[in-house]
Amino acid sequence: MERLEEKLAHLERIVDELSDVVARQEGEIETLKRRVGMLMQREAEREADTGQHVFTGQERPPHY
Repeated sequence: MERLEEKLAHLERIVDELSDVVARQEGEIETLKRRVGMLMQREAEREADTGQHVFTGQERPPHY
C-alpha cells in the first residue's frame, strides 16, 4: 500500500509539472501568434507600398 501511495504522489507531482509546462507553452504560442500576425501585416503593407508580391504562405502553388 505504501508503494502505491508513493507512486501516486510521484504521478501527481509530474502532472502538476506538466500542467505548468503546458500553461507556459500556451502563453508562448499566443505571443508567437501575435508576432506572426504583426509580421504578416507589416509585410502586406510593404507589398502594397512597393507594388511587389511577397509570398505569404497562403497562396496555392501554380500546379494546383
